Amino acid sequence: MELTVITGMSGAGKSQAMGAFEDAGWFCVDNLPPGLLPALADLFLLEGSRVERAAVVCDVRGGVWFKDLEPVLGRVEEAAGMRPRVVFLEASDETLIDRFRETRRPHPLSAAGTVTDGIERERSELEDVRERADVVIDTTGLSIWDLRRRVAETLISADGRPRLHLQFVSFGYKHGVPRDVDLLMDVRFLQNPHYVPELRPFTGLDREVADFVRASPGIAEFMARLEALLDFLLPAYAEEGKTSVVIGIGCTGGRHRSVTIAEMLSRRYAAGFDVSVSHRDIARAGAPPAVGEPAA
Repeated sequence: MELTVITGMSGAGKSQAMGAFEDAGWFCVDNLPPGLLPALADLFLLEGSRVERAAVVCDVRGGVWFKDLEPVLGRVEEAAGMRPRVVFLEASDETLIDRFRETRRPHPLSAAGTVTDGIERERSELEDVRERADVVIDTTGLSIWDLRRRVAETLISADGRPRLHLQFVSFGYKHGVPRDVDLLMDVRFLQNPHYVPELRPFTGLDREVADFVRASPGIAEFMARLEALLDFLLPAYAEEGKTSVVIGIGCTGGRHRSVTIAEMLSRRYAAGFDVSVSHRDIARAGAPPAVGEPAA
């Protein structure tokens, strides 16, 4: 099991860093008092636990308990047989002041003083924790997305970033367009198996329909152009830090052409990404298209 403790200066971006871990599928806990770390580690190690990677944020919001962080880390390592990785986030005083000014929130250690007073006090209290940290990230000048990318590249996966998940969703336009798609492809220009009586009862999962769709005029050029577009876009999305892309493939009823194309694409990209495929309207009754609706 991997356990990462995220700590550091207030306003340095700990919640955004934890968001990168959460997007990558880690179990995440925010604002955990350090004294609960051993119990949490024991819980993760129980037989039947499915937690393999966890990230927790411990900071001065924990009040007096935060001072126990250093000895608690030692107890976790001794009792659980794992060395928690400590990630310390910091930023320049000017950057932290600007961030508190933008959010209009008080510094947790400012009490009746100024934000500057709180920052100065916090740096002093965190000096030993910073020395203990395995990784120190200075977020000065980083946007939220720059920080998430830095965390992914430094901490999350062997190749530097979380694996992009692709979901291909087939659907029928006459049943409405899915609301959560990132990219939308209309394949109604392809010949419609619905108008072939012997194919109408089948779906795009059946070989007879799939063979018919793959033999449609224009499909080879369409697939070549679509795959070239996805080959360009998907690595760019992953580089930007996007962790999930939903691609909708639509035909008239969502039972034939879109199903076959979604299956073809899912097989094409399964080697390089985490891929899933769903067919929203495949079980709907195959009523004929409305009069005047193009078959192609």
